Amino acid sequence: MRTQHFHKSNLSLRDKIFALDFLLIFLILLLGVISIFAMYSTEQGKFGYYTQSHLYRFSIFFIVFLILSFFRIRFWYRSAYLFYFIILILLIAVDFYGITAAGSKRWISLFFINLQPSELMKIALIIFLTRYYYKIPSEQVTNLRYILTPVFALFIPVLLVASQPDLGTAVLIMIGGLAVIWLTGFRIKFFLYSFFVLICLIPVGISFLRPYQKSRILTFFNPERDPLGAGYQIIQSKIAVGSGGIFGKGFLQGSQSYLDYLPEKQTDFIFTLFSEEFGFVGSSLLLLIYVTIIYRIASIGNQSRNNFARLYCFSFATAFFVYVAVNMSMVLGLLPIVGAPLPIMSYGGSSMLSIMVGLSIVMSCKIYQQDEVN
Repeated sequence: MRTQHFHKSNLSLRDKIFALDFLLIFLILLLGVISIFAMYSTEQGKFGYYTQSHLYRFSIFFIVFLILSFFRIRFWYRSAYLFYFIILILLIAVDFYGITAAGSKRWISLFFINLQPSELMKIALIIFLTRYYYKIPSEQVTNLRYILTPVFALFIPVLLVASQPDLGTAVLIMIGGLAVIWLTGFRIKFFLYSFFVLICLIPVGISFLRPYQKSRILTFFNPERDPLGAGYQIIQSKIAVGSGGIFGKGFLQGSQSYLDYLPEKQTDFIFTLFSEEFGFVGSSLLLLIYVTIIYRIASIGNQSRNNFARLYCFSFATAFFVYVAVNMSMVLGLLPIVGAPLPIMSYGGSSMLSIMVGLSIVMSCKIYQQDEVN
């Protein structure tokens, strides 16, 4: 992409407020409210720990989102590399000082918060590659000298996260990075060659998988092979979604969730609970909210006058779509079960913080979309 220079626009506070994308803000708030009620339902109609924690987190992170939205796009451009390396250092620190939970070492204690750096790496990698390719002419992006840096920037965090082990998040990080690379103008043949190489390396990759990861893959092809073990989650998830029917069983009326047949219903399987209570119609409306958010992100990118903002918005919109598609496909049995939270809906502070930071950069692109870049 052709190198350009930022020119500072003189916007008053009133201009900045009116430049906000109020539809996007409304959709984020709507999704947050829905997620709070869904969390309330996971605790069987009690304002318990998960509901309170989710409410506090969303409230705080929404304020953070609004504050960061007013940061100039120049700030995100200049801090892209620093942001990436800080998160990378935290990822490395997880191996030495991380907190182990459920057999995985993914979190690190920062005194006031337990942070999962792998979630923030989803955004850090996108903005790092966006800045990197911003300086490179489109016709030279396939030059070998410009390929090595993004390859290392992509695979170092992917390998670190996969070793935690957290294969699902590692795959999502990789897809986000590949989205940026694809949108810079890489020819499709490079991805086809890479895909062919990956297919050939599958036998090697399987040998490095943990036993439970191999079991998840086998269960994906045949959940009934272990209905009370590895296949339990996906079987119960399908039952819950199917029992919701067209209009659902009603709020707080989901039998699968109330009788605790649904494991992890606060996190990865929150969509299953929602589908059981509100059925096909409710699920379609929730999906429509996500589609509209993705559309607004892409539209903001299309309206931006500088290539940095445009490339970031298109890349983040692609990654956001993948996050939603992977989670919904997973709970419907269309993909193997991986650690893929549903944006904003699922319980998890690091995941929500990552999405809110990503959305705040999008909003910054909207406010300063008229900043000229020569």
